[in-house]
Amino acid sequence: MKKQFLSRRSALALAVCTCLGGVSSVYAQSTTGALNGSVPVGGNETVVVESGAGFRREVPVDARGRYSATQLPLGTYTITLMRDGAVVDTRKDVTLRVGASTDVSFAAQAATSDAASLEGVTVTGTALPSIDVTSVDSRTVITAEQLAKLPLGRNAEAIAKLAPGVVANGGGFSSDTAHPTVSFGGSAVTENAYYINGFNTTDPLNGMGGLQLPYGAIDQQEVYTGGYSAQYGRSDGGVISQVGKRGTNEWHFGAQVLWEPAFARAKQHDLYYTSAPATQTAGYLYQPKSENSRSTTTVSAYAGGPLIKDKLFFFVAGEFERNEQHNVNAVDNTGTPSSTNRFNAPRWYAKLDWNINDSNILELTGVSDKREGTGTRYRYDFVNRNRTSLIGPVDDTKTGGDLHVLKYTSYVTDALTVSAMYGQMKTKNYDQPGAYDPDMTRVTGVGSQNPALNGGSPIGNTQVSSLADPGRSNKQTNLRFDVSYQIGDHTISAGIDNMKSEANDQGTIDPGPGYTWNYGHTQTPNEPISDAPGNQFVPAPALYPNGAGGYWVSKNISSNLVSVRSDQKAQYIEDKWQVTDRWLLSLGLRNDQFTDYNPFGQQFIAQTKPQWAPRLGASWDVNGDGTFKVFANAGRYYLGLPLNPATGAASGYISTQQYYTYGGIDQNGVPTGLTQISGPVSANNSYGVPPDPRTVTARNLTAEHQDEFILGFDKTWGENWVYGAKVTRRLLRTAIDDYCQIDRVTAKATQLGYTPDPSKTNSCYLINAGQGNTFTLLDAQGNQLLVPLSREEMGFQSLRRKYYGLELFLEHTFDGTWYGKFDYVFSRSYGNTEGQVRSDLRQGGASANEDWDNAEIMEHTNGVQNNDHTHVFKAYGYWQVAPEWQVSGSLQATSGAPEICLGYYGPNHTNPVSYGNAYHFCDGEPSPPGSHGRLPWTFQLDLGVTWRPAFADQKLAFSANVFNVLNQQRAIFRNPNKEGDSPNTPNPQYRLPLYTTDPRYGRLSVTYDF
Repeated sequence: MKKQFLSRRSALALAVCTCLGGVSSVYAQSTTGALNGSVPVGGNETVVVESGAGFRREVPVDARGRYSATQLPLGTYTITLMRDGAVVDTRKDVTLRVGASTDVSFAAQAATSDAASLEGVTVTGTALPSIDVTSVDSRTVITAEQLAKLPLGRNAEAIAKLAPGVVANGGGFSSDTAHPTVSFGGSAVTENAYYINGFNTTDPLNGMGGLQLPYGAIDQQEVYTGGYSAQYGRSDGGVISQVGKRGTNEWHFGAQVLWEPAFARAKQHDLYYTSAPATQTAGYLYQPKSENSRSTTTVSAYAGGPLIKDKLFFFVAGEFERNEQHNVNAVDNTGTPSSTNRFNAPRWYAKLDWNINDSNILELTGVSDKREGTGTRYRYDFVNRNRTSLIGPVDDTKTGGDLHVLKYTSYVTDALTVSAMYGQMKTKNYDQPGAYDPDMTRVTGVGSQNPALNGGSPIGNTQVSSLADPGRSNKQTNLRFDVSYQIGDHTISAGIDNMKSEANDQGTIDPGPGYTWNYGHTQTPNEPISDAPGNQFVPAPALYPNGAGGYWVSKNISSNLVSVRSDQKAQYIEDKWQVTDRWLLSLGLRNDQFTDYNPFGQQFIAQTKPQWAPRLGASWDVNGDGTFKVFANAGRYYLGLPLNPATGAASGYISTQQYYTYGGIDQNGVPTGLTQISGPVSANNSYGVPPDPRTVTARNLTAEHQDEFILGFDKTWGENWVYGAKVTRRLLRTAIDDYCQIDRVTAKATQLGYTPDPSKTNSCYLINAGQGNTFTLLDAQGNQLLVPLSREEMGFQSLRRKYYGLELFLEHTFDGTWYGKFDYVFSRSYGNTEGQVRSDLRQGGASANEDWDNAEIMEHTNGVQNNDHTHVFKAYGYWQVAPEWQVSGSLQATSGAPEICLGYYGPNHTNPVSYGNAYHFCDGEPSPPGSHGRLPWTFQLDLGVTWRPAFADQKLAFSANVFNVLNQQRAIFRNPNKEGDSPNTPNPQYRLPLYTTDPRYGRLSVTYDF
């Protein structure tokens, strides 16, 4: 029989012809894809959809010649047009893309010919420019094929940075499993959501990262930068959604070994103090980073195939990564001057797929993503740069955890699909000292010791920094139930999305006797250390014995061990309405509810009234052939609090300092000859009194939410190119943070004639930042006293975080020779808050950083924010230069974030609320973000080459990658505090580049796939 082949141009026209032939009902964070298309109208027509994993559906063709098959498991499909039970035409090797609808239409000529004279026509989904005119969102999908070819870091965040609008965070934040976090569209790094096979794996404690798949088990990764469906929420940043591989009717096996040797890593640049420290260990040397080294070895393997052909399939993948480091820390780190560390990261993924019948599917997923750390501490001679005597082991750490998910899908009728998913995730935060002396007192700030008392060299000890409960852990469950019904031109979807989270035995306490000594120095010893009012006042050290030189020490007590939980529920309904053949409307509405409980199981946040989040989208197929799409989207996104705030404001933690002068220092660095100059003080009134749950938050607290608006277009250009543009506007409407200026609240209560009980006053309240709030105080009898404060009375500006961005892109689809994508984003993120975290102060506790704590700390905060990068250019791709050889590359050029300069308050360098050198003043002048220029541009060029020899049937591959080829170790974070421990005292670490881009390093790998 004669085969029919299509030219590329006619295949393109065929593939995109009447692309709105069906309405997709797949969404962000989904695990499925969809098919749609049109056929010449005829009688008794159906379309049969069959995958390589035995999945089969037969869907009808409507009166206008359109068909749609939704919520299909990912895979490679054969699509067959049937008429009166006979085969008319076939499309083979159609690969679905997660969350998208792939158009597969049938030509009139083939459909009207004699079916017996035809064979299937092969259409490869990746061979043609593809515009999904049924989507209204903004996303980037990276497939397993691309992951195998591109030079990338082996984690979800490195993949996500390929997407426009996604940038690395400069504050050094990382997940529990040590993956560096990223920012989407100017938002904070804790405002993203992570998914594996539809389950929300976001860290429940801080919202910092989430569990991830082994790299080789990723089938596709979606990176959503905006505009996603009402079916999903709990993010006002972005979404990283991974879908794992699954077994098919063909057996597949493979293994890989990767090596990043220490000799292939360039030396890091040493760090030097920018002004003379009080005590010089090795001159101006702060940290000899050039002495550091690291190597990584990774081995992985996978297997997949049928347990019962067409019915039961499995896929399993394992990965073991070992990272070995030799570290030399800063000169003031007396606990761990130097160390050797070993981190083992065992990861595995397993999936069972059971095609019960053509109408019912059952999926079981198991994932493990863990990291375990051990090592040894050593003393170090910073002058001669030699490791000296053994101290003992480093802390034994275990983070990450396990995930299990069960999903059931039923295609009840051709129009009705029902799915249910339930999963549970358990993670650890285990951190226990390898050697602990309960009789030793920890000392910090040894660089500020009086050099007359330490012989000119800091005296410290090796005590651990804190103690955690061995059972410290988190638990999260996620239940989803979704229904999709197609009726005429409408696809109606509705469902629930419920999540429960627990944080168990979280927090730490001080080691030894339960407190830490912290040394400090001021160059103005006749001025108060803190001139904050009331019991926060700390007098001048010169008024006390041994204080004339400005040297002091504080006894710091920190204690917080609690268990807390939350309950987050949501309901949604959405209509994807095919108004005409060219116009699609997506009309959605989501309702979120958030409830948080304190350590005693009492509610302190109950945001259970409707929180409506409308999602509106439109797609216009301008030419009617899928070659030019204009789309728009407007939506509101609510974000529930992670559990971290419940461990602070709701729990009654202790964080106090008591000041002394001293006349001596013993051999362990502990001060002697003490003279007390203050009682215990706390900038946040954190004296360990558990608050009444009625008083923890402002009344009628509104959940954080953001509005987003998107307008863009995608257009094909020739046979292999797609280009487009998109504008995005994001407006943060409401945020939650802690407010600790309790004197303003109690003063207003007194003005109203109330008599609040001081023993029942909170340390801090959770408020809606930048708004007026009503506080609940208690009198001696426990009666509630409602105290309203306007925004002006609280001393705040209105909340402001605004983002706008213009994206331009050009993509060349893979034509058998090369693939490339080029992105440019011009953006601005500005306002008076970064969001839930503060990158410039490296404060990662979600909704518990210094922002909004008091009026003074928020003065002059308006400006470009820490995640603002005006220009970002990205280019990546690969080139099959010969049958056996492939080269690849990735370039990211990013303009620098704003330089920040912080100091003491006002022209007189005061400290009115005990926040030290963190006010937005520099040299006594107002210092808003962005007023001191920018950090340098960064240029990250990564290159790779792969050889697949013909003698091994190209199943064997040897690869070499070089990352940061230019070895430009540019600063992405500089210490922002210009003044040191006391007013008018230079901070020797000011502008120190504590974080830079990684030095150049190489990776070698060998892969075998069968």
